Amino acid sequence: MNESVVRTRQLDKTYTQGAISVAALKAVDLEIKRGEFVSLVGPSGSGKSTLLHIVGALDVPSAGQVLVNDMDLGSRSTRELTDLRLHNIGFVFQAYNLVPVLSAVENVEFILHLQGVAKQERRRRSLETLSSLGLDDVVDRRPSDMSGGQQQRVAIARAIVSNPVLLLADEPSANLDSHTTEELCETLRSINQNRGMTIITATHDPLVMGYAGRRVDLRDGEIVNDTQVNKTE
Repeated sequence: MNESVVRTRQLDKTYTQGAISVAALKAVDLEIKRGEFVSLVGPSGSGKSTLLHIVGALDVPSAGQVLVNDMDLGSRSTRELTDLRLHNIGFVFQAYNLVPVLSAVENVEFILHLQGVAKQERRRRSLETLSSLGLDDVVDRRPSDMSGGQQQRVAIARAIVSNPVLLLADEPSANLDSHTTEELCETLRSINQNRGMTIITATHDPLVMGYAGRRVDLRDGEIVNDTQVNKTE
């Protein structure tokens, strides 16, 4: 596990509105190896979600460098960044972001459709991924007919169906109760261990933190602690 999937160098992000400037990130140096499960931890305003979004090519830094899978994001075109997100990065958001008029399997298939995968193959892979997450009984349901935990797992299935290099989860437990959060954490740990997928979560939930193998604490846009931790057994 020596290969770096993510590297940031002297990363800054400043948001400006009128005469007011807020430094969201300050000189952040971070390296994440292939196969790690990392939690970015900190209170609201610490910069953890901003860092996650920049790593995911959803936002751009004000200064510094970001490399994902050896691609320097600052030197790439908008189309190249779109391709990176589509083929190499899976996203899980606290709002789930499922398409309400599509069934679970259709939501998962959507990414493969964008990648140009043939209809029969994308259906097979989507059903297989849903089954691996214990979702056989919801494949034909729309999001409105699922629980919050089921919607979140469908969102995870959509994020991993194409086997991306990196899975990013922004406050994935925000809308879940403690029991469902634990199920979510078990799912993420299984994906990390069985698929070898690199996972980064931004969270303030101690339960989610406890399942990661590494904890990176941010405060006021700076990394104040970076430690290896024992994974929950």
